[in-house]
Amino acid sequence: MDLLATALPALNDAFGMILQVHVFGYLVLGVCMGLAIGVFPGLGGIAGLSLLLPFMFGMEPLTGLALMVGMVAVVPTSDTFASVLMGIPGSSASQATVLDGFPMAKKGQAARALSAAFAASLFGGLVGAAFLTFFILAARPIVLLFQTPELLMITIFGLSMVGILAGRVAIKGIVAACLGLLVGTIGEGDSAGALRMSTYDMPYLADGLKLVIVGLGIFAIPEIIALLRQDKAISDRAQLGGGWMEGVKDWWDNKWLSMRCSLIGVTVGVIPGLGGSVVDWIAYGHTVQTAKDKSQFGSGDVRGVIGPESSNNAKEGGGLVPTLLFGIPGSGSMAIFISAVALLGSGSIEVGPSMLKNNLDFTYAIVWLLALANVVGTLICIAASGGIARLTSIRFALLAPFLFMIISFAAFQSRQDIMDLVALFSIGLLGILMRRFDWSRPAFLIGFVLSNPAETYANQAVQIANSRFRKGFSEGLEYIFSPIVIVLIIITLLSVVIGLRQAKNIMAEGEVQSGSKRAPLVFLLAVIAYIGASYWNAALIPDYSSADRVFPIFVATIGLIGAMILFVQMMIKPETHPLFSDREAQEADLNVYGLWQTLVWFAGLLLLTALAGFIIALTVFLFTFMLVRAQKSVGFAALYTAAGIAFICFMASLLNRDFPPGLLQSVTDMPWPLR
Repeated sequence: MDLLATALPALNDAFGMILQVHVFGYLVLGVCMGLAIGVFPGLGGIAGLSLLLPFMFGMEPLTGLALMVGMVAVVPTSDTFASVLMGIPGSSASQATVLDGFPMAKKGQAARALSAAFAASLFGGLVGAAFLTFFILAARPIVLLFQTPELLMITIFGLSMVGILAGRVAIKGIVAACLGLLVGTIGEGDSAGALRMSTYDMPYLADGLKLVIVGLGIFAIPEIIALLRQDKAISDRAQLGGGWMEGVKDWWDNKWLSMRCSLIGVTVGVIPGLGGSVVDWIAYGHTVQTAKDKSQFGSGDVRGVIGPESSNNAKEGGGLVPTLLFGIPGSGSMAIFISAVALLGSGSIEVGPSMLKNNLDFTYAIVWLLALANVVGTLICIAASGGIARLTSIRFALLAPFLFMIISFAAFQSRQDIMDLVALFSIGLLGILMRRFDWSRPAFLIGFVLSNPAETYANQAVQIANSRFRKGFSEGLEYIFSPIVIVLIIITLLSVVIGLRQAKNIMAEGEVQSGSKRAPLVFLLAVIAYIGASYWNAALIPDYSSADRVFPIFVATIGLIGAMILFVQMMIKPETHPLFSDREAQEADLNVYGLWQTLVWFAGLLLLTALAGFIIALTVFLFTFMLVRAQKSVGFAALYTAAGIAFICFMASLLNRDFPPGLLQSVTDMPWPLR
């Protein structure tokens, strides 16, 4: 009762605060900015909030909060456009949406997929806000119960989704996840700083690969190349399918699925460090697990859109719990949010326990603003979805250069280094081969995302458990097997068993026909070579840094065992077996251009960037591509190039970014943006 007596007046005050006209105006402005940022793949809430930071100094607290919350709330809504229309994850929180949203767009159901996603996003956002409303005071003791073993089990539960997404050959999914985990360990180890699969002679790898590069490379590049080779529009039908009402009806028919996935989003969002990178995969795995008919997943099942989109918006409300309660950022965007709040007004507002004690009205104003921003953002997106969906009817040769320009720019945001483009191209090539031979790209990405938390929590849990066991055996067991851990172990085991049993009926990336033995076997040998090199590299780490070698050696051992089992099976199985899936044979009649013939365009952009810098290289690339590959006139190519360069320079000036220089810039002084 004391909690209600404290909360109700604050809720009432917060409601009155956000109804002011100027506050609502700033909220709508933030929503529009968030929608604009979210549409472009790879930018997301971190880039958007970074853009707002300079304007937060001394800004009136309530309007500043309205502007920021408006942006943060709707980025997970608008990033759906890229995921559905282009097959490019708009952000780390919309990766799972690609699996069924993009096939729906190719079937001419883009508007239906988008509106279903927006309805689910609205519902998830409101669930997140409601959770924040009723549990913002009561959640503190619950969050404090999560110690290192609990966080480790949540991470392992995320990895258990590999069983759902592995496809017809479950062991290929396990090896793909191990490959992702090993790629995630590249760079300095967290415990002792030992280098793994990298060297200080190449400082870029010492810091590891960034999620934005791996996410775009593993999903975006393969889809761009595949569509470009077919030289047609994204949709294989002239009719785009039902309008937004059909998608809303789909959501209503699956409202209980949406509710469950929203609760998953809230729960995972509460836990610092996991958040958007994994919540959509857990929600997608739950969606598939609980479906009676699993035959259409990966081929355009609307439930595969509704589940992840419900969770990734709900997680924003959950993510604000540790942010507001403890000042612990639940994600990268929440870390910037904390910094921005400190700049507001006279600095009197500070997230954490003091905010709940001294500024409870502002705390609940954030909750109301979160709910209102979701409503405004979703209405705008639904209203625009039909028109934007028509992008799928445009010949893809006109869209591909623009998309590659955008994802290259997004990749540059991590380091602003030419090696960002090299890494994007390299991971993209791996993604192309995994797509071709039906290796689970979602499993790879789950492994990469969870590599760092899995290693960190495992090392910490072992160290603390050893200390507890020295004090007493029962105390050690009590630390490892808490009630929450036991529940999570049971859920994880059930997930693995159900996933492996259902794997043959689930095709997370659609059906792929079998081809010859040679090409899939060569790719497997390349995977074995990399895993073996990772094992050998980790084994060379000296004893004084032994903590940094345990995790990669363990993962590489599992990966090698799984890969060798696949090798033996390939030796004895006939070519008709799913082990030899090969899209190249399946899509031979659809492809107008060859793979290497298409890749050479992007390799040329990379090489020219190294020589003359990104802007000069991009100008040559856009003009030549339009002239030669798209077979447009000189005038059209020049106009297209000018528009593309103007757009990318505008984005760079907004975000205060430079472009990667080449050898030319090292020998001559050039003006921005050429320098």
